[in-house]
Formats: sequence, structure tokens, C-alpha cells
Amino acid sequence: MQDKRVLVTGGAGFIGSNLANTLATDNDVVVVDDEYLGTPENVDESVEYHDVSVLADDLPTDVDVVFHLAALSSYAMHEDDPQRGARVNVEGFVNVVEQARQDGCDTVVYASTSSIYGSRTEPSPEDMPIEANTGYEASKLARERYAEYFSNHYDLTCAGMRFFSVYQGYGGAEEHKGEYANVIAQFAADIAEGTPPKLYGDGEQTRDFTHVDDIVRALETAADHELDGIYNVGTGEPYSFNRVVELLNAELGTDVDPEYVENPIPEDVYVHDTCADASKLQAETDWEPQVDFEDGIAQVCEPYK
Repeated sequence: MQDKRVLVTGGAGFIGSNLANTLATDNDVVVVDDEYLGTPENVDESVEYHDVSVLADDLPTDVDVVFHLAALSSYAMHEDDPQRGARVNVEGFVNVVEQARQDGCDTVVYASTSSIYGSRTEPSPEDMPIEANTGYEASKLARERYAEYFSNHYDLTCAGMRFFSVYQGYGGAEEHKGEYANVIAQFAADIAEGTPPKLYGDGEQTRDFTHVDDIVRALETAADHELDGIYNVGTGEPYSFNRVVELLNAELGTDVDPEYVENPIPEDVYVHDTCADASKLQAETDWEPQVDFEDGIAQVCEPYK
């Protein structure tokens, strides 16, 4: 993407700042963030920054493309305050897209979630049956339905990207998320300090860990191709938490055993396994994951060496 005016909501957060900073090389980038999960320290000086909520009036939506990443992005955040979760994740999405539409923008790329597939060891295609077991999942499904409305009623192109377990490590913009960061970042920090990482249950749960660089390329690709609909973004190669700990120990030259603890998340809502079928995105664009998992682990560990 080049020579566009672009809005990134949640642009001071983990994924948002990586996207905003990448796009800022060749585009005029505007960031909106209320700093709940983000910090302006993540954002390059060349980016136009607004400390404001996606629920606000008069947002800077006079842009060519909207990347809507702002969200309360975990099960726990929604259970703490379901009403706030719905306002931010659903009303905030509608507010941003409607203001952008009125300003003449017709291309929207937004974050959804792979959590709605539930627990699966087989690759999950976009057209499989889905359901909402948590407030977080319900809010992302509502977002997808509103995107369908904007597409059908106003002819906007709205690409919903179902991310699979995005990671970067505390050496990047993920550090600000703290306890909400991906488990890879948390495990790496613990092991580097000689602290046993805490794994829920027996540690054999799996995730389709996807490096943030691949996520950023997928988001940009979706806008470039003016995609409309729902797309998975993942590698199709899941790893267990136990395997992650093994790889981190090997990369750091340590020998820190994990501590196995009881899962605080109810079993009926905890997603034990995820695996992406990203063939739709790959078939319609030139995107495919490029960061090998062991290379990604090495990048996560680099700041500790």
C-alpha cells in the first residue's frame, strides 16, 4: 500500500502499532487509541496520533482505508464488564465505520477472532459452524454481522480477519499488554528470569501461533485487494505450550521446568486447541505466513541474550 491516508484504531496497541508503523513508511497514517491497552510510546513520530475512544464523535475518519483493531481483546476483560465490552467492541466498530462511510471511505479491514471456532485440532475453515460461548466471542460475531450490513447495504468492502494467537514478545509492542500478552511473551520473560512459567492443566493445549509480522502483511494485503467477507489468518501449524517451553529453553540456553496449575477459566469456555485453515486468504491474495515458528521464537528471545 502506498500514498493512502489510513486510520488505524487501537493503533497504539500491540498489533495496531506494528501495522501503523509499517504503513507509515509509504502512507499518511492516523492512529486513534484511548490507551487502555496501548501506549503512544509504541507509535512512530511520523504517525498522527489521537488519544480518543472509538466511541467518540468527530473521529479523524477522512481516510482512504480504515483498519479497525480497537477492542477489549480477552475473555476476562468482557466478564469483568460485559456492557463495556459490548460498547467498545460493537458500538465502537459501528461508530467508526459509519463516520468513515459518511466521510467517503469505502474500505474497511477489521479484527475478528478465531476463538469462535471453539476447541479444534483440525484446521478450522471460515464456513464451519460457529457459536458464541463468551461475551468476547459474541462481540466479535456482532462485529462481523454489522460488517455484513455495511457491505450489503452501503457497498463497503469489509474484510474481517480472524486472527490466530498473535505473538511478538516483550521486545516489541506486546510488552505493554502485560498479563494479556500472548503466552509466548510471558513464558519467555519468566524463563529468562529463571521463574517457572505457569501452564494451565497438563500444558498439552495447542495454539496456531502467528507472528505479528505475518498478521500485518495480511491486513495490508486485505486492503490492497479490497477483500470483502471473513478470512482466517494463521499458519496451520499448532504447537503445544509444553513444546513452546522446550523451544524457549533451547533458544535461551536455560533449563527451567514449567509449573502446572489449575485452569482458572471454566472448561466449557476455555479453547484448548486452535488451528487455522487460511487457504481462502491464500487463494484470493498473495499472502502466506513467512515467519517460521522457530525463527519467531528466536526473535522473542533476542532481548534476553
